[in-house]
Amino acid sequence: MSYDNNNIFAKILRGEIPCKKIYEDEFVLSFHDINPQKKIHALVIPKGKYIDLDDFSSNASSEEIVGMLKGINIVAKKLGISIDTGKGYRALANIGGDGGQEVPHLHFHLFGGEKIGRMVQ
Repeated sequence: MSYDNNNIFAKILRGEIPCKKIYEDEFVLSFHDINPQKKIHALVIPKGKYIDLDDFSSNASSEEIVGMLKGINIVAKKLGISIDTGKGYRALANIGGDGGQEVPHLHFHLFGGEKIGRMVQ
């Protein structure tokens, strides 16, 4: 599968679709989910063209990988849900059809601000 330059996250990265930005640096963009599933629901996406976590871990540079992990932590702190500032959160990446991925651009969901519950039901 090749990267789809017309997926919604690619359009957000190009500024064609607005987002409610939380954080941005050279590696990631984070914004609030437009259909939140929990009290706090944010997305963190890499700026590079990566379809999913498999693609990212195989093809991203070490700097991009570190930037993604640090970006997730920075966003969790900004939202007040990290262990340092809150009670914790869930970071979730869906990969492929069976994993429930809907947008073919790697993205992590950050859920928090309340008890999240069971991981899989």
